[in-house]
Amino acid sequence: MDQRQQLLIRLELVWWVATAVFAFAVLFPINQAIKVWPFQTWNIIYIITLVTLTRYIFQLRHTFLANRQILKAVIIILMIPVLFLLISRLNGFMIWIEDQTWAPLTGHLPLKKQQNIEFYAWNQMIFFAAGSIIASIVFAGRLFMSIWRTHNRGTA
Repeated sequence: MDQRQQLLIRLELVWWVATAVFAFAVLFPINQAIKVWPFQTWNIIYIITLVTLTRYIFQLRHTFLANRQILKAVIIILMIPVLFLLISRLNGFMIWIEDQTWAPLTGHLPLKKQQNIEFYAWNQMIFFAAGSIIASIVFAGRLFMSIWRTHNRGTA
């Protein structure tokens, strides 16, 4: 393994650690206030998806995908079901909140803190979910553009 490959692996690991710390920081207020956050797994998936895909959109040539054309094509195809899954889970979250309300989650909190945590939880979930959905679409387009450029111009 050459030095550039080792550096890319180290850089990728640093980004994954930074993403994990960021996800922990975003979810910390919710975990402190709400006993059980039933959307924790999907919330983490949305955060990781948004951060990682956004990073790959802008820094594709500095990732392990840069010169792997077949893998890029496979990922483009896989982004279709991933996109539908992300949308479906966001819809599930919104329907659950509409049907159940926030009472089972925040009913034990004082009114002011209850309102604050509901506002925070709703907004951050919608932000990261919508962002990951949009990033998925843009990422697929970026991969397609990269394949086209590599094939026609010889650049990533």
